[in-house]
This record gives sequence, structure tokens and C-alpha cells, in this order.
Amino acid sequence: MLQTLRNAWKIPDLRKKMLYTLLMLFIFRLGSYVPVPGLTAEAIGSFMGGFQEGMQGLLNNFSGGALERGSIFAMSISPYINSSIIIQLLTVAIPALERMAKEGEEGKKKIASITRYLTVVLGFIQAVGLYFGLKGGMTGNAVMNFFIVTITFTAGTAFLMWLGEQITEKGIGNGISLLIFAGIVSRGPAMIRSLQATLFASGDVSIQSVITLIAIVAIAVLAVGFVVTMNDAERRIPVQYAKRVVGRKMYGGQSTHIPLKISMAGVIPIIFAVSIMSFPQTISMFINGQNPPTTGFWAAILRLFQQTHPFYIIAYFLLILFFTYFYTAIQFNPIEIANNMKKNGGFIPGIRPGKPTSDYISRILSKVTLFGAFFLAIIAIFPIILAFVPNLGAVSIGGTSMLIVVGVALETTKQIESQMLTRHYKGFLE
Repeated sequence: MLQTLRNAWKIPDLRKKMLYTLLMLFIFRLGSYVPVPGLTAEAIGSFMGGFQEGMQGLLNNFSGGALERGSIFAMSISPYINSSIIIQLLTVAIPALERMAKEGEEGKKKIASITRYLTVVLGFIQAVGLYFGLKGGMTGNAVMNFFIVTITFTAGTAFLMWLGEQITEKGIGNGISLLIFAGIVSRGPAMIRSLQATLFASGDVSIQSVITLIAIVAIAVLAVGFVVTMNDAERRIPVQYAKRVVGRKMYGGQSTHIPLKISMAGVIPIIFAVSIMSFPQTISMFINGQNPPTTGFWAAILRLFQQTHPFYIIAYFLLILFFTYFYTAIQFNPIEIANNMKKNGGFIPGIRPGKPTSDYISRILSKVTLFGAFFLAIIAIFPIILAFVPNLGAVSIGGTSMLIVVGVALETTKQIESQMLTRHYKGFLE
């Protein structure tokens, strides 16, 4: 990875894109320290301790600590992620959106515009819920505070959405993923201090604490290794192109393959699943303010969505499986691949062209995706299960964050390598 970054830095065009990306991330980190007018430290402290610590801490990590500081970027880009989930699900269910998605670049622009508008609406709804969670510690005119807080939070999310799109368009990597990456990485020192305080709270270094620390580091290293391995793993389907004579020359006859990546969806399923699992907390803030109920319907719902509750673990696991299949289906179309192969005289040995080929690719893709989805889900929930071990509650936050960081880093590196390869080809042709 470091060698790739050094080589990319030597190319003026890529160096400009990397500097632009770093500038945008710096603006994001700078905005994470800009406070919202009217918010007090007491209001923020009361809010941060008012709900289950696990999900609160996870959302705070995604925002790079902006939530606990009550900054303009406190909601991060979670409304945009939720909006993207809703639009992608509706694209499958609503024929008009499906036709729009198949219109090529123009259709994608229309869907992106709808996603932006929905992001602002969802952002305002979440900002209202966040305001009710904070208003118990706020002073001054309630109506004025409502408009200032909700509009500022919504504008912060809209700006981050624009920032992410600018990185994707003019920089390196996926902008939205890099914003989450930057937020999590910035929380690294705080997470290490929290783990240190948990394991060595008394100030004495015990054998049990040292063994626990070694076990955590070993699990983290193994998890990173597994994620890297799965990211590069692929199932190759052999493809043979028939020979054909054009004039006096013979074309085709070469053998190649279709690479089906086991982790085709990357870390997107985890990000989507986390966003869905945070919905009940947002709704509870909207209804109950900063004092969560201890009895009744909402109290039962909030208990179900605590990170250590079996329901949360099972739902989180199933959502990762679902979004892995869903996002893979959006990215890879076996019918289109089969039709392109047929047009160019390609075929899979032993499989007839056309529908039998698409069915064969679909079966292989389903098996590969199932394996990748289970692996991703198990790696994601394993750190949460560690929370049942005494004094390891913070690890449940670090596990999901680590998966996202490693996945985004690998995807960004792959994109840099791809752009470098493209430039080498252009130089050769020129």
C-alpha cells in the first residue's frame, strides 16, 4: 500500500487528486470542531449518557467525535446513507425508478438528485430528533433554539454530502466512505485511551490485563488479515472465445476468465446495516427527548437494540447478509455479462451461450456471495460477542470500525492502482 502511494505521488495528475482529497478531509475534520450556537457542554454530556453507550459511541466514532462535541457535523453522513438505502430499495420496487436507473448516465444523475433531496428531508427529521435529545440542557428561547439547531445540523449533513461527492468526482476513492474512514481514524487515540483505562483502571499491570490486551491485539491482527484475504479472493469462471476469420486474418481463440470477487460489496453492507440499526434511537430521541423511557413500548424497543442484546446481534447479522446480496445484485448483472459474451463469440466451456450461461453465472455468484456475506457478518458480530467478556465492552465498537477502515483503505488503494495502470496504458499507446 505504501509503495502504491509513493508511486502515485510521482504522477502529477494523481498527486493533484490526492492533495485535493486530503484538503477535503481536512475541511471535514475542521468542521467537526465548529460548535452549534446555543449548545452547552451540559446538554451534550447529558445527551451522550442518556442512551445505550454502544450505539451512541459507534455513531460518535463515525462522526469523528463531532457528536460528543455538538458540532455542525454531529449527524455525519448517516442521513445520506439512509437516503441511498431507501432509493436503491425503491428502484427495485417502483418501475419508474427502475426505468430511470437503466437510462444510463442521465438516469443516474436524476436518481442522484432525488437522493440528495431525500437526504435533506431525512437530515431535518434526524436533526429534530437530535434537538429533542439535547433541549433538556439548553437555555434561551426554545423556538429560536429549535430553528438554529435543526437547520445547522441539516446544513452540516448537506455540506458533507456535497463534500463526499466532490471527493468522488475530483479526488481519489469513494468520498462518502472516506469521510467515515477519516472520522473513525481520528478517534483511534481516544479508543486506545479508553481501552487502556478499562484494562488498567487501577494503575497496576496485572497478568490478566496483559493477557487480555495480547488477545485483543491478536484478534485484531487476524481480523485484518482475514479481511485483506477475502477482499482479494475471487472465483474465476473460464471463458473461451471462438476463432473467426475476417478477410485474411484470424481473430479470437484466446482464453480468459470472469473474476467474481467474494467480497464484491466491500464494506457497504456494514455501513448500511449500522445505519438501519440506529433508527430506533433516533425515533426515541424525537418522541422522548433526552430521557429515554424505562418502562413501556419504547423501553422494550431500546433494550432490543442494545448492542449486547441477542436480537440486535441476530438482526445485525441478517442485515449484513441482505445488503451484501442486494448490493452485489446492483453491481453485477449476469444477464448482461452473458449477452456481451454471446455478441463477442465468447462461451463458458460446457455451457451453452445465452440463458444457460446467465443461469450458470447466477448460481456461481450466489454461492460466492453467500460465502462472502457469512464471512463479513461473522467478522462484524464477533467483536460484539466479545462485549459479553468483562471489561471488553469497548471492543464491540472497535470491531465494526476496524472492518470499515480496512475495507475503505483497500478499496482506495485498488482505485489508485487502477488509475495508475490506465495512465501507463495511455502512455504506451501514445
